Amino acid sequence: MRLAWFTPLPPIRSGIALYNTELLPHLRSHTIDVFVDCLPTYKQNGANGVFTAHDFIWKHTANPYDLVVYQLGNSPYHDYMWPYLVRYPGLTVLHDGQLHHARGRSLLQDGRKADYRSEFRFNHPDAGPDIPELGILGLLGSLTYLWPMTRVVVESSRLLVVHESWLAAEIRESLPQARVDVISMGVPEPSINPQGRASVRARHGISSDAILFAAFGKITPEKRIAEALRAASTVEPGSFPIHILLCGEPVEHYDALADAERLGIGDRVTITGYIPTNEMPHYITAADACLCLRWPSARETSASWLRCLAAGQPTIVTDLVHLTNVPVLDPRNWKVSGYSAGRDELHRRVNPVCVAIDILDEDHSLMLAMQRLAVDAQLRRELGENARSLWNERFKLESMVTAYERVLSDALQLAIPRRNALPPHLLRDGTRKARELLTSMDIKMTSLRTLKPHDIGHDVESS
Repeated sequence: MRLAWFTPLPPIRSGIALYNTELLPHLRSHTIDVFVDCLPTYKQNGANGVFTAHDFIWKHTANPYDLVVYQLGNSPYHDYMWPYLVRYPGLTVLHDGQLHHARGRSLLQDGRKADYRSEFRFNHPDAGPDIPELGILGLLGSLTYLWPMTRVVVESSRLLVVHESWLAAEIRESLPQARVDVISMGVPEPSINPQGRASVRARHGISSDAILFAAFGKITPEKRIAEALRAASTVEPGSFPIHILLCGEPVEHYDALADAERLGIGDRVTITGYIPTNEMPHYITAADACLCLRWPSARETSASWLRCLAAGQPTIVTDLVHLTNVPVLDPRNWKVSGYSAGRDELHRRVNPVCVAIDILDEDHSLMLAMQRLAVDAQLRRELGENARSLWNERFKLESMVTAYERVLSDALQLAIPRRNALPPHLLRDGTRKARELLTSMDIKMTSLRTLKPHDIGHDVESS
């Protein structure tokens, strides 16, 4: 197939950018043109070429693509895709189960209150009329997650792909006409240096006998860092001192080190800053256990958690509804959740792969989990082995590539969906500047077949 592939790429530091750099080299049987908001500084392996999104229209008009693929998430890095997504329906990979944060910010920061109201009401016609007004005033807070604003995407896609079966079922329930498939996220085999553990600890001045808990990604409140620090402060150091390694960049609105100092554990917390992708496996294996917590959740699948599974590391996660198909330990009784006897309905042993924290009992459960994992090397080893087995069974990169080949073929066979009338601004945004530019140049659309990118410039589409 000839594919147009919309995604952010490095040097943008996002999980979806990294996801695509790992996926694209394995789709070599197709010719793939990648369309980004801003050109990366290097050539993307597996792509025929990398272009700004402004080049898509003339390229698609001159030589139509078989299918357009959108890698969509709930961050500003994906804003540029929206005018194309609604006008050129294709295969949409929805990495987050809700898009309200991104769409609300994109519209409201430009003062487009009427467009926000219109789009909100299209996505959630049964919501109270005052809800979007709260959004405009910035008063929704965490309630934003109750109105995910995904209907536009669902109805504008030939086929929608999500990473979890639970999310697919939820979308089908709310939008029965939705065409939804599931591709489990996959990550590659980690490249681990036997000396990596010692090297990382030495680099950051962490004792070789410390019990190291590591968390990955930007250091935000949603990663439950404050709660993890509180739990760590209650654990008696004993003969195995506990250390917290925060592997990522700080954010302006949360100061983890200040929290640690207030709790009296400032000397046992280290922030690394941004870690290059090739060094991440060494940081994962430097830990004795990994903190992969998240609340509130946009129903995303954590790639850093999957990388911990691939490295055979025990993890502590938040007990989220879209991960109910993962066997977990409840630290309040140390039994497998849902399997009090530790066996399934066929009397097979259920092997837990991580410890899960009930958000309603977070402080207590997190303290219990960290205390037990700090002293129980055997449990850490068993959870790590089970984690590695689960990755091998469900989350390998090769399995994800196979699933992509299937859904690409399926999407190509599907007709462009019949949609309800979209909010007018969604179609207007994608054509206004293009029409103005083409009119001013006195060029008809039919003549685009003879144009080169520099002939029409790089300001064809608005976001």
